[in-house]
Amino acid sequence: MSLINVRLCLQVFYRHYKHSPIQASAILIGIILAVTLLIGVKATNENAIQSYSSATELLSQRASFNLSNNSSSDINEQVYFALSQAGIDSLAIIEGLATSPDGQLWQVTGSDVVSALAHSAKNTTISSASLTSSTIDLSQLLNGQPTIMMSQSQAKRIAPNGDFTLNNIKLNVLQVDDKLGLGSALLMDMSLAQPLLNMQGKLSYIAVFAPTTTATEVLSPDNPPSFEQSIKQTLLAAGIDTNRINITTVDTGEALGALTESFHLNLNAMSMLAFVVGLFIAYNGVRYSLMKRQKLFVQLMQQGIDKFSLMIALLCELLILVLIGCIIGFITGLQLSQWLQPMVALTLEQLYDARLMPGIWQWSWFLQAFGLTLASAMGACIPMLTNLINTPLAQGTHKQERHYRRLHRKQFYLGVVMLLGAYLLFNLTENYRYSLALLGVVTIAIPLLLPQLLGSMLTLITPLFPKGLWQYGVAETKDIIAPLSLAMMAMLLAICANISMNTLVGSFEITLKQWLNARLHADLYIIPNPSDMSKLEGFLQQQPKVTGVYQQWKTSAIISSAALSSSTTPTAEIESTSTNTPISLISRDIYSLKNTTIFKGQIPQFWQDFGANNSIMISEPLAIKLNLQLGSKVQIDRLTASSMTVGAIYYDYGNPMGEAIIHNLTWQTNKLPIKPISLAIIYAGELNEIQQQLTQTLGISSAQMYSQQGIKSQAIEIFKRTFSITVVLNSLTLLVAAIGLFSACIMLTQARLAPLARLYALGVNRQQLRVMVLSQMLIIVFLTCLLAMPTGALLGYLLINKVTLQAFGWTIAMVWDWQAYAQVVLIALASSVIAVCLPLYWQTRKPLISSLQQEVL
Repeated sequence: MSLINVRLCLQVFYRHYKHSPIQASAILIGIILAVTLLIGVKATNENAIQSYSSATELLSQRASFNLSNNSSSDINEQVYFALSQAGIDSLAIIEGLATSPDGQLWQVTGSDVVSALAHSAKNTTISSASLTSSTIDLSQLLNGQPTIMMSQSQAKRIAPNGDFTLNNIKLNVLQVDDKLGLGSALLMDMSLAQPLLNMQGKLSYIAVFAPTTTATEVLSPDNPPSFEQSIKQTLLAAGIDTNRINITTVDTGEALGALTESFHLNLNAMSMLAFVVGLFIAYNGVRYSLMKRQKLFVQLMQQGIDKFSLMIALLCELLILVLIGCIIGFITGLQLSQWLQPMVALTLEQLYDARLMPGIWQWSWFLQAFGLTLASAMGACIPMLTNLINTPLAQGTHKQERHYRRLHRKQFYLGVVMLLGAYLLFNLTENYRYSLALLGVVTIAIPLLLPQLLGSMLTLITPLFPKGLWQYGVAETKDIIAPLSLAMMAMLLAICANISMNTLVGSFEITLKQWLNARLHADLYIIPNPSDMSKLEGFLQQQPKVTGVYQQWKTSAIISSAALSSSTTPTAEIESTSTNTPISLISRDIYSLKNTTIFKGQIPQFWQDFGANNSIMISEPLAIKLNLQLGSKVQIDRLTASSMTVGAIYYDYGNPMGEAIIHNLTWQTNKLPIKPISLAIIYAGELNEIQQQLTQTLGISSAQMYSQQGIKSQAIEIFKRTFSITVVLNSLTLLVAAIGLFSACIMLTQARLAPLARLYALGVNRQQLRVMVLSQMLIIVFLTCLLAMPTGALLGYLLINKVTLQAFGWTIAMVWDWQAYAQVVLIALASSVIAVCLPLYWQTRKPLISSLQQEVL
């Protein structure tokens, strides 16, 4: 190998691309689109995961413990004062709902802001310099002015005039830098939050900060919880009953990270799909470029360039193209993440109550994208380059056709083997990560079948067309399968992804509506502030038109497996008996439980055991997450019983954390919070009538009252917003495939000018040529869409019954939506028409005889 020869080859390649920029553009477009979507989703996911691990109390540091009341939803502020007087670092937190003049309900957080800022100096994620900057004017707080703090971006959206009204109190808006992590939260001082939320003398919980040297000891199972004991001793010395105080250790973000892992994994999988589609486009461009330079390679070797130098020059060319494409794709990907992040933040906040902080980017993402793209490009192109170098470049067209036929048969057999292997392994795993990986295997196997199936289908339909130009055009279509195969593989992947995701979204929407119809039985649902609950219950008892009042109690708890069920499958993930999982512990009146719970399964004589405090119900997501079966034994930290039996598993699509339901008597026996958190009523009259009475008499906002229809509408709206990010990524993937088809059609039309010129010389006019070429492309795309129907349905089935069920714990009935699929097919056909017509028109405007001359030369 000679460096001079390599440099000479690179100079020649540069001149070639300068003369034919469309070839380099096709390669770069594929790389740029692939890296853009990969980086866009990666930046969004990394920012979300970083937000979990950096989560703190608002404008403060991460707490070590949270103190709450065992028997009530609020805790007396005297507990906070006792801790502060004893020198224990703590922070009072108040959370509640307030209403703006338009009736919208807002979550409001109150804390001792000055104390929070003092603790923030110890927080490594928030610089003290930022907190003490002029952006936070604490004079308004210290002067007692009614002030609410929110991030700059939130203030621009909801309070552009600098004031905001909640519960009929006009508040001055104090804007805080977005870097301080307020997100969409509304923060005020506790001195204002208590009267605003009608919680005088009460707190929601108290955050306690352990000393640095003690925090690790507290969290270590090998050391006694000395700091926790000091908290209890301090409270006992102040005359406070510690039996009513619940002290919980704050996790470092692992719980929320584990809860959202499947969501982020699905986003990563979709970005990888788009990445693969983009690489198909780039690979197609590389193959076309090599095909057009075969004569150039012969000339270079005739001039004395050895094959190895030529090979190294081609690899250097690929490296340069990958580097340029990755740089541009990295920049556009960061811009894409800025667009995607609000949708992801909305989804995570609605589903998981997760608050995202402003995004940051890292150079390591570029290196990862560059390495992945380069490895993929090298792995795909080196065999092709080796074959090109080692094969006599003067070989005839028929040998190339035989080569492609053999290649397509090998791809077909490989695809069949991959599908059979995935089918066998799907039956052996109940882990959604493995199922998603197998789904990726199926996704890759499907396009491998395409070229061979297209050839077979064209052979079958050719006799159906009239003899002459039509039959010739259909027969010739088989010859353009090879140069178009990669572009059509990308299109097939995009269409299959759209069909499968449309199947998932449509099926889930129907399932959700059916579940809501069964779950909601009352006319009006009321969620008042905890301090108003007693007044509300007394008021409703006096209303003659209120024919039914139904209660729901709810608190946080920790569940763990007490023993493994004997019916546990050997392939399922077995959680350790020491695994503690946070859940929502719920109780309802017996009528609501019997008439609104949709069971997936229950043990014999369940209701007798349930009433005898021997068994509990758990939601399907929780059962799948912890691999619990009917009859499994579990422990719940808020219950005095050593273990409880899982007596029933019910469908639930409203709480991703998981739920456990206990009998009302069990709730009372364990001295859990007495007051319900919400009420549901049946009203024999107009709902507006009782809503106005509740507002006028008790001051309950309309935003705290939900009609049955209102809940259904809001749930469907949240559902649509939740899947908006999926719809966007699906559309972007289809757009990438359409762009790839467009570039492939430009290259193919340019390569076919000589054959078209021969037909023109034989008497076929330009209009007939254009119709023939367009028909050929439409036939290929239509056949591809026909193949996409069953394969997309297969992906949808696996996505619903394997990945979604194992990842989220949702059983969804698969529903086929012909209208949505017809729309995807029409979009694909329209894209192909545009992709063919433009380059065809540009190329056939030129004198076709010149194409014959260039072919001879």
